[in-house]
Amino acid sequence: MERRYDIDWLRVIAIGLLLIYHIAIVFQPWAMFLAFIRSDVLSTELWKPMTLLNVWRIPILFYVSGMGLYFAMRKRNWIQLIGERTKRILVPFLFGIVAITPLHMFVFQKYYNMALDYYPHMGHLWFLGNIFVYVILLLPVFLLLKKNEGGKLQRISQKLMTYPLTPHIVTVLFIAEVIIFKPTPFAMYAETWHGFALGFLCFFFGFFFMHIGKPFWTNVLKWRWLYLGLAAILFTIRFTLYATEAPGFLMVLESNSWIFAVFGFCHKHLNKPSRFLSYLSKAAYPIYIIHMLVLYGASALVLPLGLPVYVSFPLLVLATFVGCYSIYELVIRRIYLLHPFFGLKWSFKIPKSKKKQSLQTKSTDK
Repeated sequence: MERRYDIDWLRVIAIGLLLIYHIAIVFQPWAMFLAFIRSDVLSTELWKPMTLLNVWRIPILFYVSGMGLYFAMRKRNWIQLIGERTKRILVPFLFGIVAITPLHMFVFQKYYNMALDYYPHMGHLWFLGNIFVYVILLLPVFLLLKKNEGGKLQRISQKLMTYPLTPHIVTVLFIAEVIIFKPTPFAMYAETWHGFALGFLCFFFGFFFMHIGKPFWTNVLKWRWLYLGLAAILFTIRFTLYATEAPGFLMVLESNSWIFAVFGFCHKHLNKPSRFLSYLSKAAYPIYIIHMLVLYGASALVLPLGLPVYVSFPLLVLATFVGCYSIYELVIRRIYLLHPFFGLKWSFKIPKSKKKQSLQTKSTDK
C-alpha cells in the first residue's frame, strides 16, 4: 500500500505535544498530585493553552494507533500480527514497568528527600498496555472487516462520507461513553475506565476510517476548515462559560472536531516523504518511553535555579527534548541489544569494521 506520511507526522506531532503538555504540568499547583516534580515558581497562565490540547492530545494517539494497525494487517496474518504487536508493544510495556518508570520515581523521591523505594508501575506507559489489550479484543472484528473489503458496510460508509460532518456520526458513541462513566475531569485518561473506553473507541474508529479509505480522507480534507471552526467555537464556549470543563457531550464533540481538523490539515500539507520525518518517526516511540525520566532529571537540575517561568519553561522544554534525542541517538539507536525494549525492529547488526574483518577472515580461510 501507499505509504501515508501524514499519519507518520501525526504520531510525531502528537508525541511532541505530549512532551510539552507534561512539561507545563511542572508549573501547576497540583503537579505533585500527579507525582510530578513541582516548580516553586508557578504559572496558571501557562496552563490556559494546555486546556486546548487536553481534550484531544491522547485520543488522537489512539486514533493513529488504530490506523497503524490497519497497515500492519495488510501484510500479516493474525498469528504474525499478534507476534509483531507483542514484540513492538508488550515487550517495551513490560520492560518499561520494571526498568523505566521506577527510575523517574527515584528522581522524584531523591528530589524531595524521600526514602528511596522501588516498585514496578505503569506510569505513563499505561497507554501501551491499553493498546495491546485493544489489539487482542478487536482483532476478530478487524479480521472480519479485512475479509469483507468492498462489502456493504464499507460501501455505505463511503457514500455517507460525501456529506459534511459525517465522521461526527461516531461521536454519538463517545457521548454515550461520557454519560456512562461521567469522567471528572474529562482529561483524566490514565488508568481509568473512562480512558480505557475512550481509547477503545478511538482505536477502533482509527482502524475503521482507514477501512473506509479515500472517501474519509476526502471528507476531512474538504471540510477541514469547518471542523476547525466548530472546534474553535466549542473551545471558546468551554473556556468562557465552563472554566475549561464543559459537559461531557460538548467535550467529546470538541475533541473529535479538533482531531478531524488535524487529520485534514495534515493530509493536505504533510503527506510527503522526507529524511527528517524518517528519523523522527523511528525516534518518536523510544522518546515517548523515556521522556518522563528525562523530564524529571531536567526538572531536578533547572528548578532549583529559581528562574522566572518565562525562562525556566523554555529551558525545561529545550533540556527535555535535547536529552531525549541525545539518549535515543547516542544510546538506544546505536546499541542494538536495546532495540527490542524500546519498540524498534529486532535487528542485531554487526558493526562495519567487524563485518569487514569477518569477510577478510573467510577469504583467507578459502
